[in-house]
Amino acid sequence: MSDVERERQIDYLDVEINLLKPATPFMRDHLRVVWTGFIIWVFTTFGPITLTRIAPDLMTTQMPVLGFPIHYFSIAIVGPTAALLLSVWYARKRDQIDEKYGIEQPVAEPEQTDTVTEDAAATDGGVTE
Repeated sequence: MSDVERERQIDYLDVEINLLKPATPFMRDHLRVVWTGFIIWVFTTFGPITLTRIAPDLMTTQMPVLGFPIHYFSIAIVGPTAALLLSVWYARKRDQIDEKYGIEQPVAEPEQTDTVTEDAAATDGGVTE
């Protein structure tokens, strides 16, 4: 039996959710991606701060190109950039997992808007004439 068929037969309402011991292959794969992303986020967020505390001489030296201290550059540029890249990485990995297990996301259709009638209120709160 393939992973896709096995996942489709699982009733997720009866499965116990345990973050340390996932019950299904899909949950194991997804949890692996979540923990990997979390570890990378911890290092990119708290790494420069911790290094500045541990080795202040190294982290407070001026960068030769921009003239900023290294800890400032790493906190101001590397941290947010890493968060953005992690978001893209997570979305792609989640799509790969969904594809692997045959999970399809519903496509939202655009809503139908009603045509404006003569009795509709104007944007200033009055009635159009």
